[in-house]
Amino acid sequence: MPASYTPKTRGDETLDKKTSSQTLDTNMSAARATVGDVLANKRGDLFWINPQDTVAKAVEVLRDKGIGALLVKNPQGDLVGILSERDIVRRLADTPGKTLPQTVEELMSTDVITATPDQSVVEVLRLMTDGRFRHMPVLEQEQLVGMITIGDVVNFRLTALEYEALQLKQLIVG
Repeated sequence: MPASYTPKTRGDETLDKKTSSQTLDTNMSAARATVGDVLANKRGDLFWINPQDTVAKAVEVLRDKGIGALLVKNPQGDLVGILSERDIVRRLADTPGKTLPQTVEELMSTDVITATPDQSVVEVLRLMTDGRFRHMPVLEQEQLVGMITIGDVVNFRLTALEYEALQLKQLIVG
């Protein structure tokens, strides 16, 4: 009979030792994940455009890079906005046939909500969901260090859940 099936007896030294299969740390590990953890799992490519560039140029970059949003930086390199596919589609509906020659500055969102690498994934996911946007620039000490998408956050969380499920299966199977 395996030792794990042997009942404890009064003289057994391990009788008084307490064990637990889960702790607050193991249960809260995913909740403590940060934006920096998400960035560590993705390529560091950042794409941006100038405010005075045309929407036609922005559309080409979005298509060629296979992305859904562009950071907008001024000539000094400061983040001044973000231009998403949604911004372009809305303007197309408002000005059919006249959108592509317009400047990025005319369409971009200027009230950009940013994250920091030490911010929690759960907090950022809530901000993105409540704000109904899918792209969030990440700044560290006022310097742009990355951009995360809602897809990045969801994928990170799903991977964490799959890992937790695997750990539970291994715990049960032994």
